[in-house]
Order: sequence, then structure tokens, then C-alpha cells
Amino acid sequence: MLSSFADFRAAVAEANDSEYGLQAGVFTADLSRVRYAFDEIEAGAIVVNDVPSVRADSMPYGGVKASGTGREGVRWAMEEMSEIRLLLLAGAPPVE
Repeated sequence: MLSSFADFRAAVAEANDSEYGLQAGVFTADLSRVRYAFDEIEAGAIVVNDVPSVRADSMPYGGVKASGTGREGVRWAMEEMSEIRLLLLAGAPPVE
């Protein structure tokens, strides 16, 4: 949904008035508004001056609220496909 607002804080409140929170797009040239949006909008990502569906494969992707939990992307895929293990050699003689 694309909406225009005269009051930026009202726009942020409207964005948060949703059960979903995947990504949000904010169109502004004011960096203080970008910072405010990033701090306040309840979404997995805030995209500035582009549509909220834009992303690169290396970027983490995921939402909050009913948009799910967790992230996907290269790092998270590697963790999902790996088994973390530990070998502890307590009191073992030094390796030659």
C-alpha cells in the first residue's frame, strides 16, 4: 500500500498499525526521518527511496510480528546447513 502523509510520525504510526512487519519503504531526503523510521517502524527492514521488495541476495531477509521470525540469506543458509561441533582436549599433552 502506498500512502501520502503530511505528518511523518503519523505515517510511522500507520505503518506500525499492522499485524505484519516484513519490510517497509520510506521516501524522504531527510536523514533525521530515515533514522526515526529505522528506530520506530516495526519491520524486518526499512528500504529508503525504493520499493520495500528490493533486495540483494546477500542481504538478510525476514520479518517481525505475523511476518515470521528469523532471517534468510547467505549467512543463515550456511548456519542451517552446518553442524556446529566442539572438540575439547582438557589436560591432553601438547601436539608435536
